[in-house]
Amino acid sequence: MNTTSLPALPTLPMRAASMPLADLIDLYMAHYAGRDASRGQRVEWWRRQVGAIQLQELTDDHVHAALEALAQQSSRYFAGKDADDQPIYRAKKKPLQPATINRYAATLGAIVTWAIKRRIAPKGFVHPCRSIERRAENNEKTRFLSDDERKRLLLACSSATWPRLYVLVLMALTTGARKGELMGLKWGDIDFDRTVASISVTKNGDPRLLPLVPSVVTELQRFKAGPTVLVFPSPRDPARAFAFEGQFAAALKAAKVRQFRFHDLRHSCASMLAQNGATLLEIGDLLGHRQLQVTKRYSHLATGHKAALVNRVLGDIR
Repeated sequence: MNTTSLPALPTLPMRAASMPLADLIDLYMAHYAGRDASRGQRVEWWRRQVGAIQLQELTDDHVHAALEALAQQSSRYFAGKDADDQPIYRAKKKPLQPATINRYAATLGAIVTWAIKRRIAPKGFVHPCRSIERRAENNEKTRFLSDDERKRLLLACSSATWPRLYVLVLMALTTGARKGELMGLKWGDIDFDRTVASISVTKNGDPRLLPLVPSVVTELQRFKAGPTVLVFPSPRDPARAFAFEGQFAAALKAAKVRQFRFHDLRHSCASMLAQNGATLLEIGDLLGHRQLQVTKRYSHLATGHKAALVNRVLGDIR
């Protein structure tokens, strides 16, 4: 029987204090097993900022200066690929959001933590990201679809030139899954008998099952392929996920839905659950939140359910 062996991972050095950060980043990414599709972009940004610095010389001053410079940049959006199949990003007028800057800080923090845990960093090494304060994120401006917007958007997606846009948006809306989680799905992750999709590694590093509603199962059956094939592949390169951002933007425009991101489908899922009686614990479990505090942004939407609960249990007290 012929077997195909996987390539060996690079050997991890011990106490490599003089290792350039660029080499450490290469090691980290070689061992990275997560599905955060956007991590590579942030990692490459850090390579440009601190790649020439040795691990032992990296301080919180380097991290602070890099993040301050990042905060002055405008946000960018994916605008397709060039003739060499390289991604094209165009600048927006708005500055980067605090949440985005926090994600960049967390990415470098994860790399350094990984180096410390695997004894690559020198003994007594002080984590340079621990003294970096997180920027305040305004979670009050949580955008979610109204009933009418939801109907218009799904209708527009069903008419898109990319035939899988409708099921992608429907899955995001009914599972609350993140973009990277959905785009990393393979057909082997879909259990049609149990009507669930399995995400082995999420953004938080925890496995999660996504329940699939009947309409999603029906749509997925139209495209079913081999277990190793991506559910949402690029037509030109099936090994890579399809860059659907332009298609989604066109659907938003056709549906007249403004100031809305793909990630807001996750908020819309949570808001619909909250408004229909789901507890914050149930919502947090579905979305894969580790901390209830993150889920509390939806608490104001569950006031009717809480009032009904109090009246049902305590309403007869005199």
